[in-house]
Amino acid sequence: MTITAADIKIGMCIEMDGKTFLVVDFQHCKPGKGPAFVRSKLKNLENGRVIENTFSSVGQKIEQVRVERRPYQFTYEDDLGAHFMHTETFEEINIDKNLINNYDLMADGQIVEVMYRTDNDAILSAELPPIVDMEVTYTEPGIKGDTASTNSLKPATVNTGATIKVPLFINTGDKIRVDTRTREYYERIK
Repeated sequence: MTITAADIKIGMCIEMDGKTFLVVDFQHCKPGKGPAFVRSKLKNLENGRVIENTFSSVGQKIEQVRVERRPYQFTYEDDLGAHFMHTETFEEINIDKNLINNYDLMADGQIVEVMYRTDNDAILSAELPPIVDMEVTYTEPGIKGDTASTNSLKPATVNTGATIKVPLFINTGDKIRVDTRTREYYERIK
């Protein structure tokens, strides 16, 4: 489907130069002189790189790509990549680890959203939920008197093997929430 730059929205997928991009951010700009334009940040769904691009609002046609999001559950990993099972149809698929952002934060049984291109059923990416629950398997012990108000962080290894920066009061065995978009500590689970 062909659209114009004025139709761009966050979350929309477009095709440029034979590659599929996800619109991460955009801003309509109307300078005092000259035609309006749209400044955008686009994420390449093949390699994960984010680029900036400017579209002219006058006459430039953009090809919109129709995508579908489907829920899949992570089952196991081998030399071929990560294996997932559709939560409703039980269909199994295998996805290259490079298509999954923050792959090391994914635990066994984790539900992810797999984005498909509907015209050729190609897998574009797999996204973890924004917040995941994890258990700290190792961190240096907290020191009495360390509180949440201090801005100091220390490394902690979680049950998936990933290393996350956590506040000083977090100990081995604590359950925490992690933001998968930024890889930052979110909160401790009581």
